[in-house]
Amino acid sequence: MDTSSAPQSVARHTAPDPHRWIVLTILSGSLLLIAMDTTILNVAFPSLVADLQPGSVEQLWIIDVYALVLSGLLVTAGALGDRWGRKRLLLLGFAVFALASLLAVFATAAWHVIAARALLGVGGAAIMPSTLSILREVFTDARERAFAYAVWSAVFGGGMALGPVIGGLLVQDYGWHAAFLLNIPTALLVIAFGAWLLPESRAPHAGAWDWWGVAQSIVGMLALAGGIKQLGKSGPADWVPWLLLAVAAVTLTVFVRRQLRLAHPLLEVRLFADRSFSIATTAIFLGMVAIGAVLFLVTQWFQYTQGYDPLEAGVRLLPAPLALIAASVAAPTLMHRFPIRQVLGGGLGVMTVGLVLPWIFRRFTEVDYPLMAVALAVLGLGVGVATTVASVTLMAATPVAQVGSAAAIEETCYELGAAMGVAILGSLATALYRHNLPLLHLDAATEQAVHDSVGEAVHAADALTGTAREDLLAVIATAYTHALVTTCLTAAALTLIAAVLARTLIPPDLRPTENSH
Repeated sequence: MDTSSAPQSVARHTAPDPHRWIVLTILSGSLLLIAMDTTILNVAFPSLVADLQPGSVEQLWIIDVYALVLSGLLVTAGALGDRWGRKRLLLLGFAVFALASLLAVFATAAWHVIAARALLGVGGAAIMPSTLSILREVFTDARERAFAYAVWSAVFGGGMALGPVIGGLLVQDYGWHAAFLLNIPTALLVIAFGAWLLPESRAPHAGAWDWWGVAQSIVGMLALAGGIKQLGKSGPADWVPWLLLAVAAVTLTVFVRRQLRLAHPLLEVRLFADRSFSIATTAIFLGMVAIGAVLFLVTQWFQYTQGYDPLEAGVRLLPAPLALIAASVAAPTLMHRFPIRQVLGGGLGVMTVGLVLPWIFRRFTEVDYPLMAVALAVLGLGVGVATTVASVTLMAATPVAQVGSAAAIEETCYELGAAMGVAILGSLATALYRHNLPLLHLDAATEQAVHDSVGEAVHAADALTGTAREDLLAVIATAYTHALVTTCLTAAALTLIAAVLARTLIPPDLRPTENSH
């Protein structure tokens, strides 16, 4: 299905919203909060682990549950916003977000944090599809819309990268609870200004509510995410991930077939028939798998092997978000001057270079912060261009009546991609770390701790004294650094695949900066 030639009268003849730039500011603030919550615990995590003493499984759920729940509910939330009202759903989502944050602030056990993070995912799912849908409604001029999407991408990507910086500032002085406390006043401000200034919108002819579709999409997406996560953690010998993946395959197949038969589907899966739409979603997903894993692993590398405190670790990530924001703002100009497939393929290619650099540096010298900062900056430039161009391309390939489905699909790619990156590439890094540990002559308890994870290893080393502690820390740092650079190389393969797909399969004449349907 080629939607690029769809009628353009809606975009050309609709008067622009006089408050559209204020709306963009409010929605950007909304998105910044959601994006930061994806990564803000990366630097607060050691403090939380030391305080609540969660087990290894609980630690994984604390990190992953937010993005997994959010991803599982985005399809339902996008359809609900189309029918119930996008502004109304966004404001309700922020109310849930504030409540969940309050529960996390008073958490005294690991399961309290897991439950609060899951509820944060529910709130985030209600918020995210509404942001893009509202932007599509208020920005009727295609060039202004491209700039608005660029801001959206910059805020989302920058928020993910700035989360550890803000988290470091808060955790440094107030402990891990402060990472959640920040959400409450921000959410209340968005509710107050959003209720006053945001326009309400719904999809025309959205149809009746599909309860079977809701159940199938939630079960399928959660089973898919859980299966991949469990596979990355326990390996192919475990039968549990295969069972979850089988449930996901069956459920999502039934869901797609059902949606294709409905006159007013919960999710417009026919959008994937458009080649540009499919390549854009693939680029976003693979790019987020790479960046989600790298931001998590590099943050741990800063703290566990380089000895930085949470604030220092967060600040040292700044080359990535600063480059990302600059590249996102420049992307609309590049889209206007060059074919989309060249710009998107080029952005993904720059991402690939940024991911390969740590491995190259490791071949010649020890990887230190200046070298890692160069790699982070190159990676940020690539992410900024690629995600912005992919977002504009995806929305340009979408008819206005189906923008809710497109927004849900796009944001599912963002969130599920980041979660899958942490789950799969994070597990790969752990396996490589263990593989690279030399034979250690330690007592059984210390040996087990060293092999469990890099965090447990550093904690065990801190219980030692003198040269024994220093020698063990050096061994841990060497093993984890090797694991990090090899995992980055694996992530580079994903972005390279996405770059080739974008360069070869996106139509050469696609121009999403022109007015689109």
